[in-house]
Amino acid sequence: MGEALSLADIMESNPIEQVGEQLLAAAATVLYQQGHTEAAITATDVTAVDMHLWNSNEYEPDEYRVYFTVEPQLVEQFTDVVIERIVDGMHAVLPKRVAIRIESIEICPVVPVPSPDWRKQLRAANGPMPTNQARKLRLEPEDQHPIEDDLHFTNEWEHKLYRVLKERQATLPDNETIGILPLAGMRVLGYTREPDFLITYKGRAGVIEVDGFHHGMPRRASNDHSRDNLMLSAGVRWVGRLDVRDVGTKAEVEKFVDNFLARLVRQ
Repeated sequence: MGEALSLADIMESNPIEQVGEQLLAAAATVLYQQGHTEAAITATDVTAVDMHLWNSNEYEPDEYRVYFTVEPQLVEQFTDVVIERIVDGMHAVLPKRVAIRIESIEICPVVPVPSPDWRKQLRAANGPMPTNQARKLRLEPEDQHPIEDDLHFTNEWEHKLYRVLKERQATLPDNETIGILPLAGMRVLGYTREPDFLITYKGRAGVIEVDGFHHGMPRRASNDHSRDNLMLSAGVRWVGRLDVRDVGTKAEVEKFVDNFLARLVRQ
């Protein structure tokens, strides 16, 4: 494997409009290292970065307007202070030989794909028994994501893991069972998170995240570490990560679940 390219190398060999993800990743990492945790962690909730030339003349650096695509329920986290901090972080990591500046950042909520019966679903969501479970999925067509036991899952791998967890649950005695909470909304340090699975077992709570499937994007270990630390600081005893690129059989998933539960009770 070759050495990882620096941000300067990436920006030199690619159009500016195509390096927004790398620019944000570098900025968020620097902000975290500088102690600006709020802005750094908020940046990890951006699902897409688009850069567009806003103003250009021969005497000043080109100005770009940046558009962040964000899940609708997370938009409010991008306060003026956070956005200003991210802009500062981007300017801090821009290579000196790249004559551009960030004019502004605009926050664009993800446009949901509505179900044909969206009227019924919206009325039901406003009923007397609201739930945080899978809040990002409830208004999408049901054929776009798996459902079992009235629980929603983002993708097939979460569904497969759920079935293994449920089988493991069935083998345990009634007084030592596990609780399985897929995609439960969780408020942590001013942020709303949605762990793939929150697991309760023997008086402890653990989180399982399913990696390697989301949006086809490469995993960013520094962002994962920051998210895990937030969970641990909030009382979660253990965070396990199942990378679907490393498992090929149900037996491997079963082994992961057994190791996760054993590690959880040891913490």
